[in-house]
Amino acid sequence: MWCLKIKGNWRQKNPMQTNKPKDKAPFPLAMAQEGERVKVFLLRGGKGLEMRLTSLGLNVGSELTVSQRQGANLVVIRGETRLAVGAGMAQKIMVIRQ
Repeated sequence: MWCLKIKGNWRQKNPMQTNKPKDKAPFPLAMAQEGERVKVFLLRGGKGLEMRLTSLGLNVGSELTVSQRQGANLVVIRGETRLAVGAGMAQKIMVIRQ
């Protein structure tokens, strides 16, 4: 996050606020439906989570397909790789629809 000064007042800029249409608004990966294609928009975790996801190949801009849902847990496909993502991690991965 960064701050923005407008007319003498400081406001915090939220990276989740975008001027995109509602169908392209970011949402947590945990809310994606089975078979849905999404693109990673933002990683909302700490440095450790970001490094772990990057090492698995889940970078900002990566295109994913939700293969399976078991409760809140997901199996996603990126290229030829299938990854199991837990509920907590899926809540921290913000995606947009393709």
